[in-house]
Formats: sequence, structure tokens, C-alpha cells
Amino acid sequence: MPTNLQVVLTHDVDKLGKSGELVKVRPGFARNYLIPRGLAVAATAAAVSRIAHEKAVALAKAEKLKKEMKDLADKLSSLQIRIAVAAGEDDRLFGSVTAKDVHAAVKAKGVDFDRKKIVLGEPLKSLGTHEVTVKLLSDVVATLKVELVKK
Repeated sequence: MPTNLQVVLTHDVDKLGKSGELVKVRPGFARNYLIPRGLAVAATAAAVSRIAHEKAVALAKAEKLKKEMKDLADKLSSLQIRIAVAAGEDDRLFGSVTAKDVHAAVKAKGVDFDRKKIVLGEPLKSLGTHEVTVKLLSDVVATLKVELVKK
């Protein structure tokens, strides 16, 4: 019986490795835990080449998505959004401007993205120009200028 067995991980496994990695594990761990749960497959030539192909396809998709998000970030950074809100005498708003309101104003300009990507520390409650962060990907961030004006 071999002391170690090679398997290809199909999912991320804590303290062992990430999906697509070729790892050596004890035969009992592979036979009783990893393979029955679908976390790994035996390291045959076909399995290794299939995982390598899937990794290449996933990498190409990630590159394409990153390029699209950078283009969207450039569009968002160049936009100047103006939102008319009801305000009192001392320029304090009646209510506040939330991420939903900002998303609606951006969508009216013809740019659409997921509203949950807008990062507001707290709702906007005063007139003037505010910078709103839009986190499209973990490493692609756009800054949107939002101007709140009195109705």
C-alpha cells in the first residue's frame, strides 16, 4: 500500500490546497473523505489535463471580467451625478440619499451595474459634492462624484 496518494482537488479544502492543485495525501483520507464528498479526484493523466483546461478557461473569463470592470470604472469615474433633494433652511436634507438613490441616478445616465457594489459609510445627509466609492471587483474601485442640490 502506498504511503501517499496523489489527488487533484476539485474544490478548495482548508489546510490542504485550492481547487485544481495536485496534492499528496494519505490513502485513507482520499478514499474516505476527499473522493466520496467530491472534493478531489484521483490524479490520472485525464483528470490533470481536464483540471488544467478548466483553470485556463477560468483564468480567461477572469481576465475578460476584469477588463470589463476597468472600463466600467473609467465610465463611472468620469460621471458627474446631480441629485435634487428636498432640504431645509440650514441646508440639511429631509431624509437622506442612499445607495439606491445613487444607483437610480447613475442608471438614468445610461450606466448600469449591481447596486450592492456601491459603498457608502453612511447615507448622505447634506448638500454639496460627495465622493462615493463603487467597488466593482476586489482590485477594481471607481470613485463617483455625487452632487446634492436643493429642489
